[in-house]
Amino acid sequence: MTPDNNGRASDAMKQDLSEAGTHYKAAAVAAGDALKGAASAAGDEMRLGKAQMKAELADGTLSGISAAENLGAAGREQVDALMDKGRDLVESAAELIRERPLASFGIAFATGWLIAKIGSARSDK
Repeated sequence: MTPDNNGRASDAMKQDLSEAGTHYKAAAVAAGDALKGAASAAGDEMRLGKAQMKAELADGTLSGISAAENLGAAGREQVDALMDKGRDLVESAAELIRERPLASFGIAFATGWLIAKIGSARSDK
């Protein structure tokens, strides 16, 4: 049996295959373009992220430096407060000594004697 279409089916098949190849080639080019675009966009996002990271690190460093500067001031405030309390305590003791000199002398003498006893007991060991 001979085909009665005289090779038209073969020609149609070749035409269809050629058209399919053209579409596949176009699809490959489109995929390549998409990958290039994605890589470019990813690169842009990476650069943006890097810039944001650097900005945040710089801001964090400045905040840390500011905290360190404030730490010194806070330390001075605490020392000043302790010095004020110490002065108040000394003034209270001086006032007590002026009001009751004999009692103050007796307490000072007893405290000295007690410290001497404790010191000599430790040196004996």
